[in-house]
Amino acid sequence: MSKLVESAAQAVAAVARDGMTVAVGGFGLSGIPTTLIIALRDSGVRDLTIVSNNMGVDGKGLGLLLENKQVSKVLASYVGENRLFAQQYLDGGLDVEFVPQGTLAERLRAGGAGIPAFYTPTGAGTPVGAGKPEMRFNGMRTVLEHAIVADLALVRAHRADLDGNLRYRLTARNFNPLVATAGRITIAEAERIGTLHPDDVHTPGIYVQHLVRTEIHDKDIEQRTVRPRVDA
Repeated sequence: MSKLVESAAQAVAAVARDGMTVAVGGFGLSGIPTTLIIALRDSGVRDLTIVSNNMGVDGKGLGLLLENKQVSKVLASYVGENRLFAQQYLDGGLDVEFVPQGTLAERLRAGGAGIPAFYTPTGAGTPVGAGKPEMRFNGMRTVLEHAIVADLALVRAHRADLDGNLRYRLTARNFNPLVATAGRITIAEAERIGTLHPDDVHTPGIYVQHLVRTEIHDKDIEQRTVRPRVDA
């Protein structure tokens, strides 16, 4: 049975609820599910906990949800490009849990794999590890980190088939595969929908409940850095 839904707005409206934990793929503005983020914004749901590598930039990516004051808590590893995020945090309107990037990736992977928690040396003896249970393994100090299982996961793929099998392209294969497995309900947007060779599948369709076509094809660049052209 095809998992393709007519529109992102329809797919998100059917499952979005106030107070949800939403995991979102992408890294900065690379590989973010822009169509689905806009649909989530337009759904009007509130009090969201967002799990993502970062919160985009002002006016783009997950920054759209901040502008609409739909987010109450964020779990992220980096937030330095978003002034509105900083202002909402300093004003006390946003709860923030900073998670080391590798730990965030592993918490999402563990959630998708059914592993409830794991020990890691990352953060031990620092504010990141404060208050967390500790153990020593071969003399190494470690802290307990809990897996992340989101109510809803939003990802972007380059190609997909109607069964929801996904293939990512280049840098977009960052947090998207991990996020796709960590959602109780996963919605994927894809730039191209057709057939996939089994060897090309990065995320098996068993993890994806709904599939939509990408409606926003523009791909923003967070920081464009170039070098002067050197004459041959």
